[in-house]
Amino acid sequence: MAFKISDIDDTQAPLMEHLVELRRRLMRAIMAMGVAFAFCMYFADDIFGFLVRPLTAAFPEGQGRLVYTKLYEAFFVEIKVALFAAFFISFPIIANQLWAFVAPGLYAREKKAFLPFLIATPVLFTLGASLAYFIVMPTAFTWFLGFQGSAGGLQQEALPAMGDYLDLVMRFILAFGISFLLPVLLMLLNRAGLVSRAQLAGARRYVIVLVFAVSAVITPPDVVSQLLLAVPLLILFEGSLLLIYLSDRRAGKGEAQETEASGEAAE
Repeated sequence: MAFKISDIDDTQAPLMEHLVELRRRLMRAIMAMGVAFAFCMYFADDIFGFLVRPLTAAFPEGQGRLVYTKLYEAFFVEIKVALFAAFFISFPIIANQLWAFVAPGLYAREKKAFLPFLIATPVLFTLGASLAYFIVMPTAFTWFLGFQGSAGGLQQEALPAMGDYLDLVMRFILAFGISFLLPVLLMLLNRAGLVSRAQLAGARRYVIVLVFAVSAVITPPDVVSQLLLAVPLLILFEGSLLLIYLSDRRAGKGEAQETEASGEAAE
């Protein structure tokens, strides 16, 4: 049996019923987040150890250490790690609850239009986060540690704090993950009729400047990290233009077929 998406619900529920439904969906999302947090809190040391691996690889073998300058810093680092990991684990459930609340108010064609974006969003975010973890972070950390040595007769040694390191890692992962959602944003704007492919192509030079400016703001202040974010974003922008072109062409063929069919029916 083929998968069928039902059209918009015929029933018009009162406002109170919508609020009750929203509360139920929010409670399920919060419960999922809470269960994931408890699970991640138990494995917080292992998760943090996974996040530390790029820094460990950047140090010479057997060297390097993480310090904490406040007595409570290590404890709060574990809580932040657990919350960070819990959000990613529970995100499918949270997204499902959000979709279940919004979907009844959409027509079947609108549901079909949004489903590809719902699938593409976690995939693109994961690609961006993976690029940050496996390529950008090791490269950036190796570059940062290159400043160790002596200055004015004094020894320079990198002693990263646990909290500062975690903040930097989260910044890398979120910056690259969210930035890789650019195609989803552009496609949605095009579907909504707010921008066209011609407008985006005409603004290419401004987009290039904006991409490099955003990369300079959301990444650490080193040229390598900025380039490793800006170049993929520009590739994704060009890929988005191609997808919009193919989508517009397909939509044009569909409209032509409908017009032809209506003309034949009129005859």
